[in-house]
Amino acid sequence: MKRAGRAARTAGALLSLSILLGGCGLSDYFGGWFGQSPSPPLPGERIPVLLLRQDLEPDVRLAAVDVRLPAPQPNRDWPQAGGYPDHAMHHLAAGETLERRWDISVGSGSASDARMTAQPIVVAGRLYTMDVSSRVTAVDAASGKRLWQVDVQRDSEDSDAFGGGIAYAEGRLFVATGFAQVVALNAEDGKVVWRADMPGPMRSAPTAAGGRVFVITIDNQAHALSAEDGSKLWTHTGISETAGLLGGASPAVAQGIVLVPYSSGELFALRVENGKSVWQDSLSNARRIDALSSLADIRGKPLIDRGRVFAISHSGAMVSIDLRTGARAWDREISGVETPWVAGNYLYVLSTDNIVFCLTRDSGRVKWLRQLPRYIQPDKKKGPVTWTGPVLASDRLIVAGSQGRALSISPYTGDVLGELDLPEGVTIAPIVANETLYFITERARVVALR
Repeated sequence: MKRAGRAARTAGALLSLSILLGGCGLSDYFGGWFGQSPSPPLPGERIPVLLLRQDLEPDVRLAAVDVRLPAPQPNRDWPQAGGYPDHAMHHLAAGETLERRWDISVGSGSASDARMTAQPIVVAGRLYTMDVSSRVTAVDAASGKRLWQVDVQRDSEDSDAFGGGIAYAEGRLFVATGFAQVVALNAEDGKVVWRADMPGPMRSAPTAAGGRVFVITIDNQAHALSAEDGSKLWTHTGISETAGLLGGASPAVAQGIVLVPYSSGELFALRVENGKSVWQDSLSNARRIDALSSLADIRGKPLIDRGRVFAISHSGAMVSIDLRTGARAWDREISGVETPWVAGNYLYVLSTDNIVFCLTRDSGRVKWLRQLPRYIQPDKKKGPVTWTGPVLASDRLIVAGSQGRALSISPYTGDVLGELDLPEGVTIAPIVANETLYFITERARVVALR
């Protein structure tokens, strides 16, 4: 059932982090920010560079249109990076009163020579994580009690390898690693079921669907493996790149098609059964002229929703594509490395300029935008901040920052509703399962709010 924007905005305000979480006795843990309104901005007009493009300003034709979203729905699990294999999670439900239930260290976090890349997953009341040392940990999602921990790296492997991630299907965890192996574990006890050697390391999590496991190696090869025994079913090769961004995007799977994003900016739609190409597109942007912005890497996960594909690249191309034909419905010059979020007729995306956009799903027109802080000390432009997300839960968008702060934003207006301090910086998007919000920090600490 759809709800009027005005009523939904009221609900969003009542459910904002600043109101929901205030008074829960957490100030000793999160500092004095929890439950407080955001700090007042410094004086002066801020005009992001992106806004010099007229088509990225709020569309005046949408000024009188209220944002309407489907009602929040509970999801028991978050089984893979990005949620479900299609990466479309819609409007999730979170508890009406959130408080810290537990926090726990799950291994080794980011360092100068290694970075956290694996998003946690939640299945059947258990949370699973993977740290920078390729240790997979199972935690009771209700209590935070550690159930088991397994190091999937062989003793002979390079200890400096990192990256990859985990996915769940049919009682097994599938682990893609930075030391060029895919490992299947029994989700109950962590015992190794099979190992498959790959031609290169993996920086992104696998996607498991329909008895297959899909992975992408750093040399832009996509592989489909049998979930039963790890045997290779088919391989697809894109253009190899000498440079790319840290991390990577997982494939998206729906309706017999697997979307494969490469660091070259290529996006392929392949048939899941044999890897044959249905269509391909390129998300590179010829207008980008400096070395960094010219990287066409697709790091945000593509998503599939109601016959549409939504994807974004680092070089400044965001597209909506027909899943079956490959025809573009629309495109916008927005640069991003985070996964877009779709709900109802709206799409939310975080740009590399720290701007959250609300776009119409059908046409890509801008309804509203919100500039997030870019520096810890904005007056001196010191301490650059990177943000991750968004996640939509109970009428609020949640984004988390590398400076150790999370913001709650209205999905209806773009207004900042509240903020909270986290124990450490966060560079991996939070997840929601069973009405619980989970953050994993740069130091591999999981914080659960319910």
